Amino acid sequence: MVEPVGNHYVIARPVYSENAFNEEHEKLHRYHKTFWDHLKLYFSCSPQRAKKIALRLFPVVSWLPAYRFREWILNDIISGINTGLVAVLQGLAFALLVNVPPSYGLYAAFFPVLVYFIFGTSRHISVGPFPVLSLMVGGVVTRLVPDDSTGNGNSTNTSAINDERVMVAASVTFLSGVIQLLLGIFQFGFIVIYLSQSLISGFTTAAAIHVLVSQLKFMFQLSVPGFNVPFGIIYTLESVFSQITEANVADLVTSLIVLLIVFVVKEMNDRYKEKLPAPIPIELLVTILAALISHFVNLEEKFDVAVVGKLEEGFHAPVAPDAGILQNCIGDGISIAIVGFAVAFSVAKVYSIKHDYPIDGNQELIAFGLGNIVGGSFKGFASSTALSRSGVQESTGGKTQIAGIISSVIVLVVILAIGFLLAPLQKSVLASLALGNLKGMLMQFKEIGILWRKDKYDCVIWVVTFLSAIFLGLDIGLAAAVAFQLLTVVIRSQIPSCTVLANVGRSNIYRNRKDYTDIYEPEGVKIFRCSSPIFFANIEFFREKLITAVGFNPMRVLRKRNKALRKIRKMLKKGELQVTLKGLVCMANPTYESEEELDNNKIEELDQPTTMTDLPIQINWSTDLPPGISVPQVNIHSIILDFSSVSFLDFSAMTVLRKTLKEFVRLDIDIYIAGAYEGLLDKLERSAFFDEEIKPSMFFLTIHDAVLHILLKKDIANSPKLKLAEEKGRSSDYVILPRNGLRNRESTIPTETKF
Repeated sequence: MVEPVGNHYVIARPVYSENAFNEEHEKLHRYHKTFWDHLKLYFSCSPQRAKKIALRLFPVVSWLPAYRFREWILNDIISGINTGLVAVLQGLAFALLVNVPPSYGLYAAFFPVLVYFIFGTSRHISVGPFPVLSLMVGGVVTRLVPDDSTGNGNSTNTSAINDERVMVAASVTFLSGVIQLLLGIFQFGFIVIYLSQSLISGFTTAAAIHVLVSQLKFMFQLSVPGFNVPFGIIYTLESVFSQITEANVADLVTSLIVLLIVFVVKEMNDRYKEKLPAPIPIELLVTILAALISHFVNLEEKFDVAVVGKLEEGFHAPVAPDAGILQNCIGDGISIAIVGFAVAFSVAKVYSIKHDYPIDGNQELIAFGLGNIVGGSFKGFASSTALSRSGVQESTGGKTQIAGIISSVIVLVVILAIGFLLAPLQKSVLASLALGNLKGMLMQFKEIGILWRKDKYDCVIWVVTFLSAIFLGLDIGLAAAVAFQLLTVVIRSQIPSCTVLANVGRSNIYRNRKDYTDIYEPEGVKIFRCSSPIFFANIEFFREKLITAVGFNPMRVLRKRNKALRKIRKMLKKGELQVTLKGLVCMANPTYESEEELDNNKIEELDQPTTMTDLPIQINWSTDLPPGISVPQVNIHSIILDFSSVSFLDFSAMTVLRKTLKEFVRLDIDIYIAGAYEGLLDKLERSAFFDEEIKPSMFFLTIHDAVLHILLKKDIANSPKLKLAEEKGRSSDYVILPRNGLRNRESTIPTETKF
């Protein structure tokens, strides 16, 4: 019963062990589903389940009939037009990262949007090319189809290389789509949890640096080969600076001017976004202006600048991926699939929280997987979502993926009708537009200081991820970063925080004894907390910390006691010891034996419980022993293990824990476990953990239950400090006093209260 008294409360209840509580309150033994039960349920079929699966697989069926046409259509049209214009320019720009002709970027901005409209669950993200993914696909392209090293740069040779590169990009995109689709079907949407925010931030920042370096050759118009190898970024920079004197000044000046304009206007968009009805479409304006200047000034002929050239009109027939290419890029396909999903899901989650609607990670995997399969079949490259493009779609009033369909119509118009207008556009302008979208990712460098102050592990993960992705490449770097991140988890769980607790404020609150001055520690009781799961990797650390906390090694003490008993028996037999009223008296000069056999694990009898049934006297180990016999003093009688932070205990740890507890029990030290997680007791019983020495009665609901049980048990037997006065119809409430005892506080609280 709980009785409020002002801002205090008084609780009157019995001291509960786990078994006593379960018996009194009739705990139910529920049936827990096995793996096969879940498997049968997953593959079961009923009309209701079929309908549910259909609605989950085709989310458009759920939201489209509920579309508020009059309220939303105008917003979606405006948003779609703005997003479509940005998508066209980003598709062209990001195609340079993939090392394929710019027109193929339009396919990547068109087909995935149509697929996501049907299968996606986010209403606000804009699906299409993403610079990090484009760079990862470009790495595969340059590795499998390197630049022409013969120096024969004729149009026929260049066209053949471009065709091969388009096929590689399409094949790896198709493969990543298949991987995403399979992960979605088998409900592996949770994999994104293994990519922490720190890892994603460090990785995308490194990718932004790679994008920056990869665009230098277009800004300077240099012939720089692709280096998709570890430390490739250094080789690329070396190649750029070795040819810097051959840079095209016109392209360089154009790039710098465009970059300056884009950065300034984007800064204005951010600063005055509350006052502007819509962001200024600076990319569109710059593109139109640059194309017009290039056309009328004839920059290609006068200054030999590199231009986009004629864009292919219409669509290619769908093609099957090249099996040989698929075999060479399985690892890349996995990396692209996971990174693409992680980025898209992170952005989608932000907007779903902001606008209060659910998204389904597994369905997102299916949507992006099908989008990449279709896009790869039509010679597009991998898609995800660009933060800037999604920001445009949401900030200009987009309500649903109808805006995505409108944006795809804009892309379609460019593909079929007006693509030729972009022919005179300089590639350096597209490179600058690609760099102009990197501001958000480059600004993530600020997170290093923030993370260092908040969580140094996360800061180290960020830095290691960044350096790995920079120097090892995005694919190997990502794998190394994930491995390092998991290693930090192992390290943190392998070296958990272990503390000795004490009672604070004479209440039922127990905290680290080092953090408070007003503490009470029951005499002879150690309360030990481990704030981590206990498993095979940290059980030895747990044992060492427990031994340090109690101040002695129980195995060593047990062996010394058994050795002392063996010596006492021998001396009694020889008459060197006599039993008197004062205890054992030595009748001969004491002899001291070697300590070496204490550390010999083969002496199994020294590890057994001490037995004194054959002795004429019971040995009290806390009193003086005969000369020549020394045993370490043990000044505790009870140990409480706080398992409230232990979420699981594996079999290996269980074995070592059982052995450790037995060592203490054999020294006549009572062991109690408090706050164990639900199901641990049942698991230990199934694992044959308990026997005559280790019993289920050692488990208590809370630390305070265990402490009160110990004090009652010891004080009733040994101390007059505890005076119990129970009256009929009354219950007793016990308060901890600093003098190692209990004070009885009589209360008139009924013994049973019904709510």
